[in-house]
Amino acid sequence: MNRSQREAAVRQIMERRAPTVPSGLYGDAVRRGDRMLRRRRAARRLLWLFLLAAALAFAVWALTARPWVEPPSQTTPPLTGW
Repeated sequence: MNRSQREAAVRQIMERRAPTVPSGLYGDAVRRGDRMLRRRRAARRLLWLFLLAAALAFAVWALTARPWVEPPSQTTPPLTGW
């Protein structure tokens, strides 16, 4: 297919009448898009809630377990009665 044939084919495609769109298609697309947005928003909120709960659980664990404190030594007995 040479260049002039391609141009003629493109012109023929461009000159065609646009296909008719079913009347209810716009409403269906709007409803489907609205549903997708609501689901994404709900999923995003659930993920933020999960992240907040995980951070809160970590904070509570860290305050109760205090992993930054060195555990007492178990190798020598405490000195009493000096």
